[in-house]
Amino acid sequence: MAKYELKTKVTDVNVNEFLNKVESEQKRLDAFEISDLMKKITGQEPKMWGSSIIGFGQYPYKYENGQEDDFIATGFSPREAKHSLYIMGGIENSPNLTPKLGKFKNGKSCLYIQKLVDTDKCVLQQLVRESRDYITNKTWP
Repeated sequence: MAKYELKTKVTDVNVNEFLNKVESEQKRLDAFEISDLMKKITGQEPKMWGSSIIGFGQYPYKYENGQEDDFIATGFSPREAKHSLYIMGGIENSPNLTPKLGKFKNGKSCLYIQKLVDTDKCVLQQLVRESRDYITNKTWP
């Protein structure tokens, strides 16, 4: 079986320099606020993963073929259309929180937010806490 090479790895790119290049002023301000929120909750310094993901902490991800790689414990990317927040375990594990969050869309482990002002920041903080706890307490095979 061929070894899979994970493309999203930690880089030496400076997070603040990356965020300062976000074109939309509001998206840039939101990105700095999301970064501060995640840093406070995780106790981890932000690091660039790949070309556009800001990660906080890491965990050992194990593929079905037994191969292991490290991946972000939680993080986000200030995409052009929406911020993509990586909520490990998925937001479906927090059904009592999502109705209170505000405007968002979601994927399996992604929460998509267009504007931070459209979300309840206390609920967002709790979702990030639960994501951190999920990864921290997960038993790895």
